[in-house]
Amino acid sequence: MADPSSSAAPVDQVQNLQLDDVTGERVSKSEWKKRQKQRETEQKKAAKAANAPPKSEKKASAEEEESNLTPNQYFEIRSKKIQKLRQSKAPNPYPHKFQVNTDLRDFLKKYESTKSGEHDKSVEVRIGARIYTKRASGTKLRFYDVRAEGVKVQVMCQSQEATGDVPFEEQHDHLRRGDIIGIIGYPGRTKPKTRDEGELSIFAKEVILLSPCLHQLPGEYYGFKDQEQRHRQRYLDLIMNEKTRKVFLTRSKMITYIRKYFDERDFVEVETPMMNAIAGGATAKPFVTHHNDLDMNLFMRVAPELYLKMLVVGGLERVYEIGRQFRNEGIDLTHNPEFTTCEFYQSFADVNDIMDLTEDLVSGIVKAVSGSYETKFHTQHGEEYVVNWEKPWKRVEMIPALEEACGEQFPPGDELHTDKTNAFLKGILKKMNVECTPPQTNARMLDKLVGEFIEEKCVNPTFITNHPQMMSPLAKYHRSKPGLCERFEAFVCKKEIVNAYTELNDPFDQRMRFEEQARQKDQGDEEAQMIDENFCTSLEFGLPPTGGWGMGIDRLVMFLTDNYSIKEVLAFPFMKDDQKDKKLAAEVADVEPAPEEGIRE
Repeated sequence: MADPSSSAAPVDQVQNLQLDDVTGERVSKSEWKKRQKQRETEQKKAAKAANAPPKSEKKASAEEEESNLTPNQYFEIRSKKIQKLRQSKAPNPYPHKFQVNTDLRDFLKKYESTKSGEHDKSVEVRIGARIYTKRASGTKLRFYDVRAEGVKVQVMCQSQEATGDVPFEEQHDHLRRGDIIGIIGYPGRTKPKTRDEGELSIFAKEVILLSPCLHQLPGEYYGFKDQEQRHRQRYLDLIMNEKTRKVFLTRSKMITYIRKYFDERDFVEVETPMMNAIAGGATAKPFVTHHNDLDMNLFMRVAPELYLKMLVVGGLERVYEIGRQFRNEGIDLTHNPEFTTCEFYQSFADVNDIMDLTEDLVSGIVKAVSGSYETKFHTQHGEEYVVNWEKPWKRVEMIPALEEACGEQFPPGDELHTDKTNAFLKGILKKMNVECTPPQTNARMLDKLVGEFIEEKCVNPTFITNHPQMMSPLAKYHRSKPGLCERFEAFVCKKEIVNAYTELNDPFDQRMRFEEQARQKDQGDEEAQMIDENFCTSLEFGLPPTGGWGMGIDRLVMFLTDNYSIKEVLAFPFMKDDQKDKKLAAEVADVEPAPEEGIRE
């Protein structure tokens, strides 16, 4: 029989439990109180949150918002903003003048020893530069990285340092990457908390917009690498790529060295016509232009040679010219329709003197611009050539080298112009599996063989000498080898850089050479030279024994700056029209053209 007291205990426990109205559970009194307290706390938090003012989302800066725009959207918005500044003049976005008193290169050298935290407020620095990056720390602090003269410096702008008529924020809010600004401040070095050494900076008191950049600059990470766009927009290429800037500085140094070299040796720099009635002086196809008033066609010059030699006839015994030539030929990695050459003519010198001078001049240029006689050059296909420019250079005779390469005895030099030799050369081309496009003149076929079997071995500077006379209508015949002439071409990295010879000064011989060229033109060679009667007449007055020389400036710059494309060393290479209809800033901003006086009949 069960004990009645044992069945009564569970009933008493149930009666002591509390009902949780939220969950419907019965829990102990202590658990019930705990739950109630927790719910009251949550209710108070909810009420407090409901009564609190709404949190304001962090507003993105104007620059951050603009970074999401397309280039066209950015251009339109920026153009309209600058147009408003043009109208309000607050500030004038295109001021007339900003007084600069410091070269940024000198600034960096002078203050490089400044210690962290040091400043010199007694010095006023005034620099014009372009903004490359812009950073903000709150509303009272701005940082810029700016560049000028190929160097970079940080500009630190603090509101408490701001001077001038324009408030701090208004000085900076309208500035963007690419803008050209005037900076007025003092030198110093920052003192960061996170690293030991601060950055040499200009602590700006005032920043003035001098010329806004309306276009969105390429991002710093990806840069501006598209080759065709770099050539079309060389200004942007120079802004974004320091390597491009260095190429043109090197080019300038080379031309300065060449001028100094000739000036120190009593040469006279001259200028000769760029438009001629006869396209003479080189074997090349000319551009044709038209003179309206005279109603006659003229040729853009392919070389200044004939004019320079006429000056020597007149008594200017040492002359040189650095200038543009124009040839209506193919465009490729090493050829542009217009290019720069240097030519000189020296009385009482011959091909041997000129060869020595070439070694001295070119090796001197290399040493001056690179600091060494050894340079590296990379081809389009990634081959690396290590070039030793130090003199003396290797010398190779043309015909013996071809005989060795082809395993055939070539006709004597005085027969190289004949029809029999023409048939022989066609056989050599077939044997050696070399193709020469029509017209297959003797000169063109020999030139093709030289390109295949001699030029291909010329990595270090090499002179190819003793060309056939029919390949050189302006060179003097060889004094001991009939049919050949005293001529050389200098090759580097398999490309020609110099062409020179003892000048032909015999008017009788010159007339026959020109007639041979006319015969080649009749055979279809558009590059053959025409007879220049005025030049032939000048020779009748007497040209002294003379050495003449021509060098391609562009190609030498290519080798010394390690660029396999000629477009990389020309400031504005020839490009096909890209046929794009682009709106200008004035059209985007709806600027009305200024009224002009009408043209009356």
